[in-house]
Order: sequence, then structure tokens, then C-alpha cells
Amino acid sequence: MLNTIIVGATGYTGAELASYVTKHAELNLSGLYVSENSNDAGKDFVSLYGHLLGIVDQKIQPLATNNIAAVCQDIDIVILATAHEVSHDLAAAFLAQNTVVFDLSGAFRVRSGSFYHNYYGFQHKYAKELESAVYGLAEWAADDIATADLVAVPGCYPTASLSALKPLAENNLIAANTKPIINAVSGVSGAGRKATLSSTFCEVSQTPYGVFNHRHQPEIATHLGQEVIFTPHLGAFKRGILATIHVQLAEGVTAEQVELAFEHAYADKPMVRLLPSGWPSIKAVENTAFCDIAWQQQGQDLIVVSAIDNLLKGAAAQAMQCINIRFGFAVTTSLL
Repeated sequence: MLNTIIVGATGYTGAELASYVTKHAELNLSGLYVSENSNDAGKDFVSLYGHLLGIVDQKIQPLATNNIAAVCQDIDIVILATAHEVSHDLAAAFLAQNTVVFDLSGAFRVRSGSFYHNYYGFQHKYAKELESAVYGLAEWAADDIATADLVAVPGCYPTASLSALKPLAENNLIAANTKPIINAVSGVSGAGRKATLSSTFCEVSQTPYGVFNHRHQPEIATHLGQEVIFTPHLGAFKRGILATIHVQLAEGVTAEQVELAFEHAYADKPMVRLLPSGWPSIKAVENTAFCDIAWQQQGQDLIVVSAIDNLLKGAAAQAMQCINIRFGFAVTTSLL
């Protein structure tokens, strides 16, 4: 059994992670942690998430940064479900204790110091860790994940977008000098448990935000290998992401080439479902670890649609996939 702790356990993603780890036959949930100044420290976890009563019966513990060595006694895996600036400071400290770290924030996703200054508002101080971190897009980076000590779990929008676009990019099917256009809508849980008034359910009316300056645009572009136009939207529903993507195909690309690209990419990837008919929907993926993808072509124009649960395939479930890959477990363990 691999002893596992979750830091930032009281957020929506932290709760999903606690459930997954508890249900995993090869993992032992050894602790749920929050900042030592958090109002949740000392509470019973189920007082926040009653649906996990009888599943995750633990108290929430405060984490003091000067006590990390003691916390890590006999710990194998650390999952950081913390804000980017918190993960930035904690990851190196946990790595120094010979743990394997899975970080769900944006703190180690792009190997560029200026990226963090421009999009996250801090100067990255851990060049060695940033260079060694593996981007954990599970279906596309299994070999690197299998040997990594720091896995940067992708963002939810990038997961939906890259899953749809990488089969095309890897097969050179996208027309040169064009930018795929991604329009994606997310449920309000993407704003986190401590949401602002504008993202509370009763206030939300579907609307775009972060136009031309959302931090997930450069993350998508970096890991796709080309620029994209990305416009996120906030929708009046709890969870899920639906991404509708327009791609201009290279001259002469056939429907058979597109189909083969997707089938080859995901033939042995059980957490991605290529739909034989109809379009992906949030209803079909919410509360699951799947990514659903479908497409339709008209000449050189291709519409690709993907759907995920932002808290699961877009966060907790993908982290669990990465854990399974890293430690040699079946990739669907705890997820199905």
C-alpha cells in the first residue's frame, strides 16, 4: 500500500481526490491537509462533504510549512490540490522528502519563467523542479509520467481541448498558418468552493471571460505545438466542460484520415470515448472520468466537440490516472 496525503483537501477537487484514493485498492489515505490558518482545520471531513460519510471518515489537519518533514514520515505520494502560488512553494519541499508529487495547480505546467510572471502574477523560483516536471496529459505522456517525481496535472480546459486536437496535430492534419478556434463552456464549480458573487449559481448567465488573455490559452498552445484562439465561457450549471472547436484542415485531408487519427490515438485508451453517433454532452460525462469526443467534416472545415467533467477528467480523475501510470497500476483503477 502506498501512503498518500492530499493537501488542499477541502476544495471540490480535493473531495473528489479523497474519494478516489479511499476506493483505490493500492493506496492508503494517510491524511487530509489544509493551510494551518484555514477555518476548516480540525473539522471532520464529512461535515463539509456529507455524501462521503462512511467512506472518508477523517479529520482535516493543519499543515505547517516548517513541519513538512514530520508530515512526510512513511508517505509515498503527495497530491497538491492547492492554489498555484501555494503549490509553487510546497512542491520542492515535498520532493525533498522523497515523495512523488502530483500537482493540480498551474505552477509547473509550462517550462517558461515568463509564463508565470505574465499569467499567474509571480516569479517562478524553482527552475530545476520546473524543468523536471512532466505534463500529465495521461493519454499522451504515459512514458514520461511513469518515471516522474513531479507530475503537473493539466488544467480542465486544456484537457478538453488538447484531447480533441492532439490527434490532428500529431498527424499534421491541421492547415499551416491557421489557429484552431476553441469555444468552451464550464460549470460554476470551476471557480472553486470559495467563489465570488459573479460566479455563484444564482448570478451566472452564460458569458465569455478571459478573452485573449486566459492563462489556459498559452498552456494549450505550448502542449499542442501551435497557437490557438481560446474563448472560455461560464455556464449556469454545476460541473462539466463542453468544448466546440473549429479546425481548418490541410489541403486534401480526407474524412478517413481524420477518423484514423482519432482511432489510432485512442484505440487503447479506455478513458476517452469516441462517439459513433451524436455529439458529446455534459450530461453524459458529469460524475465520470471520461472524455467524450466526436467530429464532423465539411471540405477543409472540421468541427470537433469534446466533453469532460471539469472536476474529474479535468482534475481529480486525471491525477488518479497519472498515479496509476506512475506506479504501474491498471489505468482505470479506482475510476470505473
